[in-house]
Amino acid sequence: MLRDVKVLAGLIRRRYREGASLAVVARELGVSKSTVQRHVPVRERRDAAAAARQRHRNRAETPYEQALRAQVVRLYGSGMPQQRVAATLGISVEAVVARLEPSQRRSKQEAARLAVEQQGELLPKEEIVARYVQGATMAELGRLYGVHPSTIRRRIPDDLIRGRAPGPRPRSGRVLVDEEVRRRYAAGESAYALAREFGVSVHTIRTRIPDTDWRTRPPEKASVPSPRPAQPGPGGVRMVLVLSDEEILDRYRAGQSATAIGRAAGVDCRTILRRIPEHERRSHLQAQRLNRPAPDVDADTIRALRARGLTWEAIAAETGLSAKTIRARA
Repeated sequence: MLRDVKVLAGLIRRRYREGASLAVVARELGVSKSTVQRHVPVRERRDAAAAARQRHRNRAETPYEQALRAQVVRLYGSGMPQQRVAATLGISVEAVVARLEPSQRRSKQEAARLAVEQQGELLPKEEIVARYVQGATMAELGRLYGVHPSTIRRRIPDDLIRGRAPGPRPRSGRVLVDEEVRRRYAAGESAYALAREFGVSVHTIRTRIPDTDWRTRPPEKASVPSPRPAQPGPGGVRMVLVLSDEEILDRYRAGQSATAIGRAAGVDCRTILRRIPEHERRSHLQAQRLNRPAPDVDADTIRALRARGLTWEAIAAETGLSAKTIRARA
């Protein structure tokens, strides 16, 4: 019995390594799929994608599939692009790509080069030259043959190009005279205006003007910093405030915040807090609760008003808060 199990396990592993799927091995040996899976090592099991590729390879091709694959390889190898092969055989481009091996497919650069060569071979060069000599423009010929005008230009000899004189082209723009540039610059014209008129760069104009005559940007006036208040000396001299310490403490006990008191006294809020004893300073939550608008309007009050049939906007108008605040507190 043990020997039979070892023989079965060996057959299962051998057939699985040959490419048969778990279902095929189970059907051939007359066992369940779970039995086959139990005897296949975990490190040798194929994932879903690998199993799908293996099933595709194991599928026997019909004579039609073999003939279609041969035609696709022959037409594509002759130089046809994938779109033309698909149109010739009446199939999709995806079907053409599926029947080509990765080593048989052309790269993007090679496909672009081949398309340009084929397009150039299909253009009638003599006809293009004859039409151009008769008066047609390159743009018109490009629209006629469905190509770019530069493609038409490469098929026309240089001696037939209209509007081009033999020899190097003259440089556009006025002749640059150093004396005129210096005189006009000294009269007040800017280097940018002279560069635009003569068709050169500002640097070229700068090289024609002596360093002593070159106008530089006037220096900006240094901003005078505002006088800062004198810092307290070693003796610990305190800053004189508009409000006394007693008045600051009274306002703070009445409910005003340190920021509001500092705004009234023209100082920072930290200066105000230093005048207030530690045991009387409010915490963050106490200050937030104290500065909260309409603290008596709580969730119970809002629910009672809603029970009376008032809308959010009506409650907001009655309490002096916004409708958004009313909804947040509810």
